Amino acid sequence: MDRLYAPWRREYHTSKKSGCVFCDIASSPKNDDENHVFYRDNICFFVMNRFPYNPGHFMIIPNRHVGNYEDLREDEVCHISKMAQKGCKILKDFGADGINMGWNLGFDAGAGIPGHIHLHMVPRFKRDTNMMTTVFNTRVYSADFDKIYEKIKKISKNYL
Repeated sequence: MDRLYAPWRREYHTSKKSGCVFCDIASSPKNDDENHVFYRDNICFFVMNRFPYNPGHFMIIPNRHVGNYEDLREDEVCHISKMAQKGCKILKDFGADGINMGWNLGFDAGAGIPGHIHLHMVPRFKRDTNMMTTVFNTRVYSADFDKIYEKIKKISKNYL
């Protein structure tokens, strides 16, 4: 597989933070803009994925530190599911032609932070899998992250 130089991902691979990054974000509402959180309530928060699959990719994360889906309380499951419906509306207003939603449960399932579960909301766009992906096995993120965050944050005010 060919590689596309992406120096911004080094932070993800070399981060030496102790504790849980999602718990840090959950307990720091004063840093929401810095952390790219655009919604929070007493059960969960919405945060842009710093290493997105596509422009507009965000996650819905329970405030409570929990690593297994089956350990979520019933109120958390119901609330996060309801919030995912609103997340779909946000992404459709953002211009998504389709949406992938998913929980990567455990390290072997692809969870980058397996100790604190999170629901990925990934917008899909017509032809977003193109020659670079199919022929060169390389993904290109072609949007300004901070501008996408501001746009998603603005749209979310219609639903959250």
